[in-house]
Amino acid sequence: MRGAAGRALPERGTTGGRWVVAASPRGASVDVIELSILQWTCGGAGQGRSVRTGKGCAHGLPVRPSPRTVRRSYRHAMTTSAELGLPALTVAPGGVATTTLTVRNDLDIVEAYTLEVVGDCAAWTTVEPARVSLYPGTSETVTVRLAPPRSPAARAGEFPLGIRILPTERPELVTVPETTVTVTPFHELQAALAPRRRRGWLRGRYRTSVRNLGNTPGTVVLTPGQAGEELRFRATPERLRLEPGESGELRLQARARKLIWFGKPASWPFEVTVGPEQAATGKGADGEASAATGTGAPDAKGAGDGRDAKDAKDGKGSGSTGRAASTEVPTPLQQPLLDGEFIQLPIFPKWLLALLAALLALLLAWFALVRPAVRSSAKQAAEQAVAQQSATPAASAAAPGGAPSAASGGNPGNPGGQGKPGGGQPSTGGHAVGPGLAEPGTGRQSSATIDVQTASGASSTGNYQVPHGKVFDITDIVVANFQGDQGLLTITAGKQTITTIALETFRNQDYHWVTPIQVPEDQAVTAAVTCESPGTPASGKQAEACHELLNISGALSDIKQGN
Repeated sequence: MRGAAGRALPERGTTGGRWVVAASPRGASVDVIELSILQWTCGGAGQGRSVRTGKGCAHGLPVRPSPRTVRRSYRHAMTTSAELGLPALTVAPGGVATTTLTVRNDLDIVEAYTLEVVGDCAAWTTVEPARVSLYPGTSETVTVRLAPPRSPAARAGEFPLGIRILPTERPELVTVPETTVTVTPFHELQAALAPRRRRGWLRGRYRTSVRNLGNTPGTVVLTPGQAGEELRFRATPERLRLEPGESGELRLQARARKLIWFGKPASWPFEVTVGPEQAATGKGADGEASAATGTGAPDAKGAGDGRDAKDAKDGKGSGSTGRAASTEVPTPLQQPLLDGEFIQLPIFPKWLLALLAALLALLLAWFALVRPAVRSSAKQAAEQAVAQQSATPAASAAAPGGAPSAASGGNPGNPGGQGKPGGGQPSTGGHAVGPGLAEPGTGRQSSATIDVQTASGASSTGNYQVPHGKVFDITDIVVANFQGDQGLLTITAGKQTITTIALETFRNQDYHWVTPIQVPEDQAVTAAVTCESPGTPASGKQAEACHELLNISGALSDIKQGN
């Protein structure tokens, strides 16, 4: 007969009985063999019993099985056993933690085992060696090394760690021992300030880019500082929450407390500390990380010490748990410190001060030197004109026969511009009448208007004739070209041409004379217009003909009697 393990079981017999062998499998990894020994007895119930001998019973009693049955069970375990050195581990990112794994071959054949790490910690956990071969009934201890990187990939918290032990010959006997790994938190920030230098009259704006290189979420704040108190700072937003590996941006504004009106630019350097909100309020991130490391380390160490004490008491002890309790602690958090500078410019630059000083000097020179000289020259010219005008009547009275003086009548002013008296050249006609022909005390202010309308491309004239027995002293002429016509206007007084002017050069033009132009009796003041193109008045519609107005003002006096 064969058992569940395939081994032959011998049939045995005894004097007075025989072995009854039964094989009963209890699972894939256990063979259970039950041996029942049935002893035959002689006699019936209530009778004395004697062991059967030979082929029958003594005294002729019937043969029957004895109620006393001896049953023995033999259980043979066919499994793969493994045990981790520590039930829990604590490791810091950037550090190393080790523990042991003991693998035992409980099979009856030589078996090779492949060791694989499973779980969230598989990326940074190794087993050395990763493959072992064991004889039946032997065991071997391997090293499990945990080295989480100091990066956002190693998130803080508790994670399960499993080692899959896969037999080569009996893969159905795979087993996975598990433990818990605690990754301590750490805080690390990467920051940059752009631009590093700003120029402005009152404020400068900067951008601060921050990246969370730690393994736990955190809130980032900016803490600007300056040696003096010339600047005020404001961050927008005031705080920024970042997940591990996430980047963000905060805007920083530096504002000067007062303006610089004149002088040289001022340089204000400052520093910006980028750190978690706990550090800004006085609860450092390093303390938090240290507390987390300190909390986990005693547990691991305590577990190791307890195991060592138990092993020492039992006389076992592998010496590997001491290595498991040792964890390298990373360096504390270094908060980024960024340097910036704000160059405050003056409101008025230096060259502007020099320009203002030069203008002020010119203004003072004008009032102190040039203006008095101009006023003196104008005063002298006015005095000369008054003296010349007062001398003219005396010369006329001295002339024989009372003939008009050429000095007074032959120099009418031909104005060279508006408001410029006496600007023309003397006429060669010599037909102006001297003031000696006017009766003193008879002059009265008089004016006349000449209206000239001319078709396009034609010429026309308008005139004002001095009445008989009168002398007209012209002092002002006002010409109006209200349509904006184009053409030519010629003004004459008697036989003397006063001016010729293009119509398109003016809309309103006036002429004034200090020494009047005298027009004798029966002579006319004429306005001759040559129309090239009528203009467009304010109505917006082009006129059909040119239209000019000439207003003449002066004194109209009687001629002296007896001349």
